[in-house]
Amino acid sequence: MPSNAGDKNAPPPLPAPLGVEVADSHTHLDMQSGTVEEGLAKAASVGVTTVVQVGCDLAGSRWAAETAAAHERVHATVALHPNEAPRIVHGDPEGGWSRQGARQPGGDAALDEALAEIDRLAALPQVKGVGETGLDFFRTGPGGKEAQERSFRAHIEIAKRHGKTLVIHDRDAHADVLRVLKEEGAPERTVFHCYSGDADMAGICAREGYYMSFAGNVTFKNAQNLRDALAVAPLELVLVETDAPFLTPAPYRGRPNAPYLIPVTVRAMAAVRGTDEDTLAAALGANTARAFGY
Repeated sequence: MPSNAGDKNAPPPLPAPLGVEVADSHTHLDMQSGTVEEGLAKAASVGVTTVVQVGCDLAGSRWAAETAAAHERVHATVALHPNEAPRIVHGDPEGGWSRQGARQPGGDAALDEALAEIDRLAALPQVKGVGETGLDFFRTGPGGKEAQERSFRAHIEIAKRHGKTLVIHDRDAHADVLRVLKEEGAPERTVFHCYSGDADMAGICAREGYYMSFAGNVTFKNAQNLRDALAVAPLELVLVETDAPFLTPAPYRGRPNAPYLIPVTVRAMAAVRGTDEDTLAAALGANTARAFGY
């Protein structure tokens, strides 16, 4: 039976365990089925022993901080997703992240208030990063872009002031993300989550010391640009993530993603780099700990 046959909503099977422990550098446990404990146990059974739980709005960021406080192998990041800023300022229903749907515009003062709460959460010891923040110009108009950039700059300042890692969401906005980082001055540790650039951009990130985190879409047939970037990225700057429940790696694309599927992506990455999976997994584990300071 083909691997994509059957129930598209069914979770993919457990992959063979990795021989060396790794971390999922970017996941959304709050959007996955089952309990946190079940998800962590399933991941640990295949060698994925640490996860970074990422906040995308105020409620999700509070949940991330609370969950990290309750679980030793969970680390949190907190932020307003780039698409959350236009929602807060303009009540923009297009391309937003919030699970609350469209709402009344709150203006700049409401964005400042939300950013103040992110600032408060970023000070907590279990919160290792500020993100996912950045720019997302997919279906975003000029007013939305302005709100996103203001929010992005504020998140950079928060990360630097608290000494936390900056986690970047970059969709259709490579040049502008790099420009803002240059203008503001990037934090000491900066991660491009779900790296989406090409080999040339990987060279820029390498020169600046930015980490590049690769997700399941590196396995997609139409993602040669990602494989080209992975092939040239310095090993010490490479991370792996699920972005679960999104971006499930092939051959399970379209089915629910979760941290236990990290081995599928690690093995695909090892093939791209022409290395064995244990060597890559050891580097990925060490890199994630260094990137997030845990």
